[in-house]
Amino acid sequence: GETVVVAAASGAVGSVVGQIAKIKGCRAVGIAGGSEKCRFVAGELGFDACVDHRAPDFAKRLEAACPGGIDVYFENVGGAVQQTVWTLLNDFARIPVCGLIAQYNASSPMPGPDMFSVLRKRLLLRGFIVWDFAAREADFLREATEWVRAGRIKYREDVVAGLENAPAAFLGLLQGKNFGKMLVKIAAEI
Repeated sequence: GETVVVAAASGAVGSVVGQIAKIKGCRAVGIAGGSEKCRFVAGELGFDACVDHRAPDFAKRLEAACPGGIDVYFENVGGAVQQTVWTLLNDFARIPVCGLIAQYNASSPMPGPDMFSVLRKRLLLRGFIVWDFAAREADFLREATEWVRAGRIKYREDVVAGLENAPAAFLGLLQGKNFGKMLVKIAAEI
């Protein structure tokens, strides 16, 4: 019954995180850029809600989507989105940090989290790198494969044809133009 908020919820990682949260009995709230992505997240992926971080009233919409606060915030973005989410975190909330796409091209570091809130709310903030969990990979793959086969986890791929289009695809990924996993098909199948 916990509320899990997922940044970049229409991307390859965020879309799966929210669906796993639902499978595990949590309330999943996505954050995505644009109404089309939010429709995809809530409609096709089955999140309980999705909030457009580009909306002028983003903070109010997120608060309305999380009336009991936030228990887990899966961080993929950083920046202003993170600062808005931070105000809604419950005591003892957990924040796995998997990505910070808003900061990848920043010329200087963006402001960090409010450390007073970390102390006061007893937040658990942890970097999340998949290789740290390599020993659990076989178990995860077994479970996730069943979820995909049963239709409980859905995914989407944006496929761009031609190696010459890889730079544009990469820039599109950094600009949040993709849905799901961005792939570049470099040659016809043999």
